[in-house]
Amino acid sequence: MRVRSFVVPLAGVLLLHLLAPPCAEARRKRSRKPGRNAPVPALTRDGRPNVLARSAIVVDLRSGDELYVRNADEVRAIASLSKLLAVMAVLDANVPLEATTTITEEDKKIARGGAKSRLLVGMTFTNRDLVHAALLASDNRSIPAMGRGAGMTPAELTAAMNKKAQNLGLEHTRFEDPTGLNPGNVSTAREQVKALKAALGYPLIAAISRKAQHDVTVVDGKSRGLKIRMFNTDRVARAGSQRVLGGKTGYNDIARYCLVIAAKVAGREVAMAFLGNEGKLTRFGDFHRVSQWLAQQQKTAAGPAAPRAVP
Repeated sequence: MRVRSFVVPLAGVLLLHLLAPPCAEARRKRSRKPGRNAPVPALTRDGRPNVLARSAIVVDLRSGDELYVRNADEVRAIASLSKLLAVMAVLDANVPLEATTTITEEDKKIARGGAKSRLLVGMTFTNRDLVHAALLASDNRSIPAMGRGAGMTPAELTAAMNKKAQNLGLEHTRFEDPTGLNPGNVSTAREQVKALKAALGYPLIAAISRKAQHDVTVVDGKSRGLKIRMFNTDRVARAGSQRVLGGKTGYNDIARYCLVIAAKVAGREVAMAFLGNEGKLTRFGDFHRVSQWLAQQQKTAAGPAAPRAVP
């Protein structure tokens, strides 16, 4: 009986190999590879909050106790967290909130390099609405316009911010411009909590910074009567699921993603600062992971519930 030889071309062998199901060892290796969107555990192995920010601090606002600290004195760029000091400086200068200010080409120039603004050159707003735009939408054009409403040039506003920081005892906080676009605007997590605490002493800042949204109105110019909806860049405040007392977000290429926020969590009022996060949402994730940790601590401190009496 004659036996025929059977030859599979090399290309066919390669194709069969590619189409074949992976062996068990290969499947095990793939299963060990973490997914790109794998959830971040709320706690570390030692039971601490799994904070991903380069620098962070959590402070009890009533007692002053520092509940969590990570590189809290590291001097870092703070981006638009600077706007808290800018607004405080403008309010200290007694800016007439119901007076109006028009967006100029100079405002556009100062804001160049930042996020796109919806406050167009020639539009006129009340100074109150400019404060809303600064704190909610973190609009960069609103800052020099707001300062001008208070009678200050951008350089004078920056100087007023530095003086305010000095008066608050913020030794490592300094500003090179009023918007936060300049990476020379620096501070520490510990000092940003102090700055937020001072900012919340201004009823207007506290009320605005915890809003989910606000419509600013063009009061003069070609777009008179137009309402521009500003959403809070702080997603915790915008979601409304937590009792936020106030806060501010920030971002530039050097500072990365930042957040300073005060909220009532697990029955206590706390302030948190997260500087140098590598993801837009990670700073909010840090907030929620700390919140879970605080809730667990409260539950542990309360101890097991008393057994119900059986009638």
